[in-house]
Amino acid sequence: MAIQPIDLQALFTQLDKVAKSQVIQREGQQIQEALQQAQSQRKLEQNIQSVNQSQQMGEEAATIKDEQRRGTHANQGGAMGKQEKEEEPDPDEEEQDFIRDPALGRNLDISG
Repeated sequence: MAIQPIDLQALFTQLDKVAKSQVIQREGQQIQEALQQAQSQRKLEQNIQSVNQSQQMGEEAATIKDEQRRGTHANQGGAMGKQEKEEEPDPDEEEQDFIRDPALGRNLDISG
């Protein structure tokens, strides 16, 4: 089955349309890839910022707690630190309020 000259004439007239459609497809793929990269970059930056914010808040809270325990905070002074110590109940006293069963959670009922 050979190609006839009339077939070539029909093919040559359609080449510009085929080329345009291929260019459009390539551009569409490039645009899709660029959008996906931008979206992943935004997500990455957002994750990085959220982690840094939580770490910073944790460090600040730890320093504030340390200062309050020591009683060296500028507004509180040493007197407030003593009051906090007096107000805090001992952990041993709290444990004495609860009755605990030593066998709790150690026995299995397999009759069933």
